Amino acid sequence: MTKSHSSHELQTRIVHPEDDLPPGYASFSVPVTRASTVVFPDLATMRALDWRNDAAWRYGLHATPTSMTLAQRLAALEGGKHALLQPSGLSSISNVYFGLVKAGDDVLIPDNVYSPNRDHGDWLAKDFGITARYYDPMIGAGIADLILPNTRLIWIEAPGSVTMEVPDVPAITAAARARGVVTAIDNTWSAGLAFRPFDHGVDISVQALTKYQSGGADLLMGATITVDRELHLKLKLARMRMGIGVSSDDCSLVLRSLPSMKVRFEQHDRTALALAHWLKTRPEIAAVLHPALPDCPGHEFFKRDFSGAGGLFSVVFDERYSAAQIDTFCESLELFAIGWSWGAAQSLAMPYDIASMRTEAQWPHRGTLVRFFIGLEEEADLRADIEARLAALK
Repeated sequence: MTKSHSSHELQTRIVHPEDDLPPGYASFSVPVTRASTVVFPDLATMRALDWRNDAAWRYGLHATPTSMTLAQRLAALEGGKHALLQPSGLSSISNVYFGLVKAGDDVLIPDNVYSPNRDHGDWLAKDFGITARYYDPMIGAGIADLILPNTRLIWIEAPGSVTMEVPDVPAITAAARARGVVTAIDNTWSAGLAFRPFDHGVDISVQALTKYQSGGADLLMGATITVDRELHLKLKLARMRMGIGVSSDDCSLVLRSLPSMKVRFEQHDRTALALAHWLKTRPEIAAVLHPALPDCPGHEFFKRDFSGAGGLFSVVFDERYSAAQIDTFCESLELFAIGWSWGAAQSLAMPYDIASMRTEAQWPHRGTLVRFFIGLEEEADLRADIEARLAALK
């Protein structure tokens, strides 16, 4: 029963308004529900709360109608059953570590992993008593030989977000499942659109929603997506204990962008692939690392398991060009910005020293690598920009 406050003083009526909105309002957008305190109808309801119940409202940190809507849509998009939101892609990675690994456990990490994930593994090994070991991303079924009795987690990145090797995901997950080891994949490159992790035996999919799901380079968010409920609850408990939450306003921005994500992804893909083919013809370029091209490591797995590539790929310059020259090349580009992340309308270019980023898998190239993200600009304009800067190298 709604309590009437009409007899109270003005300030009390401001704090306790009696809204009277007409019913029947509908729109395409999801309402933004902001809350810290969640109000319970009575004490019995509050006392009966169980954190395992995803359908119960408890506190704004854990879920609001806005964040729950986004979580459900992300799980459905990727073929999962449960999704948890975190304030960045890296915090999603952290959620996996702290939800599944304890002192004395062993973790296997691909040598081409996203650098902050490598830093996270090294930090946990140094200060928290786990073992973090790195493996050749192209090891495939051979990873079975690396699994120890205390191995609890195997990370996969498909493809490597800088060097673009595509691993044999089903072979790795089959070896892990045979030994009862959980696998987690950083599936950000495909946005959950071009690679269906749960169809290939993966247990946890991590997404940086900062990328294509946002599409605007204007927010940070991550997600962990699962099929298994018990695994979901382990991650949920860790997230709750660490106090990880997301803004409903940021969730609304991702919800607004999701309907156009596939269309944008496919446009990024078309332009990037056209530029990758063109760059293979350039004498300044020693290698083009695009999973859709036959000479990219793991191309056969890309053809088998993926349905698209998006806008991210790398090139290796001929070794006759110094790192300083490549820096100048990147800084001279007019339509390519220099910056971390990707997934928005604007193109990016970033040089990397790959040899310094690896410990296990030997890097076969000697020239400097540049990673391109191809935005939504016209292909002809991007090509002309790159061509002019390549000419200046001479």
